[in-house]
Amino acid sequence: MSTTPLVAIITGAVGNLGFATAQAFQAAGHRTVLVDRSADRLRDAFKSSADSPNHLIVGGVDLSDPASLGKLVETALARFGRLDVLVHTVGAWRGGKLVHDTDLADWDFLFNVNLRTTLLCCRAVVPQMLKQGRGRIITVASRDGLAGGAGYAAYSASKSAVLRLNESLADELKVSNINVNCVLPSTIDTPQNRAALPNADFSKWVEPAAIADVILFLASDASRAITGAAIPVFGKG
Repeated sequence: MSTTPLVAIITGAVGNLGFATAQAFQAAGHRTVLVDRSADRLRDAFKSSADSPNHLIVGGVDLSDPASLGKLVETALARFGRLDVLVHTVGAWRGGKLVHDTDLADWDFLFNVNLRTTLLCCRAVVPQMLKQGRGRIITVASRDGLAGGAGYAAYSASKSAVLRLNESLADELKVSNINVNCVLPSTIDTPQNRAALPNADFSKWVEPAAIADVILFLASDASRAITGAAIPVFGKG
């Protein structure tokens, strides 16, 4: 792992995966820029980080709006002077309907949350990483992005698009020492998923902390030869 503290933007920091990722980065001694729409939720989740000079809480960020993301990057640079890592954990799931029955609003929603926010977050940080001559971008797709299945077309298609974006960005940026990689979780063991699927075998699901460990590795110098990868994080499923 890198011995130099990194500056990492972590989106969706109050979500299950975002929170676990923030904890992992902070435990490793890195500086974090914790992002969510709600500053109140961030302060509640990260009480010990609110007044720390090594961490920055940034609420009120609309990840689907380039101007909002531009302000986020400016705020982070004003505090730390550089941006080493982007970890984009924000995503959404909807499913259960056949293609011809799925509302177009659901397609628009999933592509906006899963693809557009990923695209815009990457676009926001790449210019600074190019200026620095170094960076790490880690996005989150899904095992469902590898193949479509009945009832999950919109979700699978949106996550598949994240994979193609990951590959293209990695190919474009590899000569600039910016590594772009993606993790592919299976079902994540969260309270929300347990409530939605109470009869499932939770022991086969992957814990957020386990995914966070993989993300931390991808941000480190130990992963310097890896770019354009989609890392399966399936647990026992």
